[in-house]
Amino acid sequence: MSTTHRRPPTEAEQTERTAKSERLAARLSPEQKEVVERAAALAHQPVSQFVIASAMRAAQEMIQQHDLIILSARDSAAIMQALLHPEPAGPALKSLAEHYEAFMKQ
Repeated sequence: MSTTHRRPPTEAEQTERTAKSERLAARLSPEQKEVVERAAALAHQPVSQFVIASAMRAAQEMIQQHDLIILSARDSAAIMQALLHPEPAGPALKSLAEHYEAFMKQ
């Protein structure tokens, strides 16, 4: 008796199995439509599948770029300097800390 081990579904396969109820419409020039159709054909995908996959990649990249903080070497050094050698607390911060401590004791 042999057992078959199935691999977990890929993200694309999981997405394909998810019920699709939303629509997205776009108007294209004839030239844009031709380019999209050609690219889909080269990818061996239906146009709608190609457009969705391309839009998802672009959306995920945009979100990642937005969420990612990129620091220059100078900025990184300044942050490390501040973390390793913090400035002493000023009067405003000391006052805030005292208010917080009093508030927490209530």
